[in-house]
Amino acid sequence: MKPYKVLVVDDSAFMRKIISDLIEKDADFQVTSTATNGREAIEKINELRPDLVTMDVEMPEMNGLEALKIIMASYPLPVIMLSGINEEGMKETILALEWGAFDFIRKPSISNSQDITGVGESLREQMKEAMLAREQREARASAFKTPVNVPLETTAPRLIPDKPKVEIKSSLKNELIRKPRGKQPIDSTIPPKVTKPLISTRTPISDKTKPRSKVEKKTIPPKPVLNSVVEVSSEPPVLFSDRISGSKDLHKLVAVGCSTGGPRALKVLLEKIPADFPAPIVIVQHMPPNFTKSLAQRLNTFSPLEVLEAEQGMILRKGAAYIAPGGYHLQVTPSTRGQYAVVLTKEEPRNGHRPSVDVLFESLLPLTSLERHVLLMTGMGSDGARMMKSLYDSGVTSTFAESEETCVVYGMPRSAVELQCVKYVLPLQEIAPRLVQAVK
Repeated sequence: MKPYKVLVVDDSAFMRKIISDLIEKDADFQVTSTATNGREAIEKINELRPDLVTMDVEMPEMNGLEALKIIMASYPLPVIMLSGINEEGMKETILALEWGAFDFIRKPSISNSQDITGVGESLREQMKEAMLAREQREARASAFKTPVNVPLETTAPRLIPDKPKVEIKSSLKNELIRKPRGKQPIDSTIPPKVTKPLISTRTPISDKTKPRSKVEKKTIPPKPVLNSVVEVSSEPPVLFSDRISGSKDLHKLVAVGCSTGGPRALKVLLEKIPADFPAPIVIVQHMPPNFTKSLAQRLNTFSPLEVLEAEQGMILRKGAAYIAPGGYHLQVTPSTRGQYAVVLTKEEPRNGHRPSVDVLFESLLPLTSLERHVLLMTGMGSDGARMMKSLYDSGVTSTFAESEETCVVYGMPRSAVELQCVKYVLPLQEIAPRLVQAVK
């Protein structure tokens, strides 16, 4: 079998060399070309039709986000983002995952050989999963005689027309803040969509322009502004004093696990959960430290629930969703006066992850006085499946899994389905309504 063709995109020549060398340590992949910015990347994709792209987030002329949107609209293929660890880089990475990127890796420290080695292992694992997921989609489409990535025209479309260079918005803030109300003018620099994207590519709607649901028309207390300072600490996050109070009559709890493709899946899930949801939602998303804070802040802008990064000792409340911070296992434990609290630990990774879904689900086993609902969504591997089986066998209220048709990677849900411990197997868009029905 011929090796998969990879395009490496980064404005740093040194980083292009490092990433290319890491990729070609696996004989199944070959770097066919490199590009220095998003515009050049799109031209190379038109010319070379690679199987996969690694894309730097921050680049001159056209950044990774702008290029990703065009790629996903015109010629969708797996894109793995390379992210810096600064606050802006993390926010843009969350947007990239929401807009269709397969996954991301943080850029390695060029002065640390062990870090470079670890990043290389993660990158090659993601690339293999991306190709496996693509082949599974193609096989499924072939079985139903559905064309995959076939343009409507008889000739391959160009992603960017052969026109003089056009002005591209250089700031992400222009994309998110300066959207005028009403109909948007057609951008002639981006050709019409000619294929069905592998992942939804709808551009997120800002708070000012997003349609308001019936729930959102109700008077809802304003959400607190989360601390946006990026901090790396070996200790669990400190509990804010104004979040000590929780639900004293808590009888229900929802626990969710996801990995690759999870940020987008969580957005679809949480934006359909009403503000009066009678249970807290506790979430484990496989993600490095600090990225989970940016994820929580982003999801908080879409969901009627309050979405926040969990903190040590935090008391769970109805109508709120708690995301496990990267680098910490999250457990739920009984607290005083019938309340339930968050416990964060630095115990060894389980199933290769910290946080681990299995650790969260395991902590629910003794909480038999609660009505427990557990859900596994898109992600590689099998984290969460074993403990979902234990919960199922012990008589948990309901178990959900995202179906293969909407998963970016059908790994974690598949493992649970194969253990025969899933009551509801549903496509992503149908999970929230059914979960609300089950809990209410």
